[in-house]
Amino acid sequence: MPKSKRAKVVTLSKVDKKGKEKSIKLFANVRESIDKYQYCFVFGVENMRNTYLKELRSEFSSDSRFIFGKTKVMAKALGTTPDDEYQQNLAQLSKRLEGDVGLFFTNQPAQAAIEYFSTYSKTDYARAGTAATRDFCAPAGTVYSRGGEIPEDQDVPLAHSLEQEVRSLGMPTSLVKGRVVLDQPYVVCKRGDALNSHQTRLLKLFGVATAEFRVYLMA
Repeated sequence: MPKSKRAKVVTLSKVDKKGKEKSIKLFANVRESIDKYQYCFVFGVENMRNTYLKELRSEFSSDSRFIFGKTKVMAKALGTTPDDEYQQNLAQLSKRLEGDVGLFFTNQPAQAAIEYFSTYSKTDYARAGTAATRDFCAPAGTVYSRGGEIPEDQDVPLAHSLEQEVRSLGMPTSLVKGRVVLDQPYVVCKRGDALNSHQTRLLKLFGVATAEFRVYLMA
């Protein structure tokens, strides 16, 4: 009888004791999930937000599992060649474990999972270093809390206590009779700009969320 692949000893990469313990646990979690779940996907994330990923973990907790960790360890758990793959064809999946990706195991029908994530998204505030997905310009005159995003009769003037902060972030504002005022329109960002911390702070102050958290199934 041929020797079982499942009984084969796999050597993990050389790491310190604490790192080795994490790697061993990650390796075991992947192997355990392979046995427990019917489908395995490699997934990637755009605009990572731990809050939304935590929500997904909770939503899928009854019949699915998300695993993030060192891609080399996850690849070893799947197997990287036909000779050491844990189950048939998993070596083909391990080839896709490059970059900021994880494994999604599920007992849901594969097509249902694909359709769910094809439409799933959450909007959040952009972080410094990311590219602006749209133009945003605060109009001249009284500065409103949404920066011109909604009609003035549906908005309220920006609190005078914030004038010093927005000025420190680059907006050439002034206080006129207790109101924050711009003498001319101020461009906060243009589509494609690499946003800095001042721009992202202004976008958040005006309630302009431009980052889209998405999970996409790759293989």
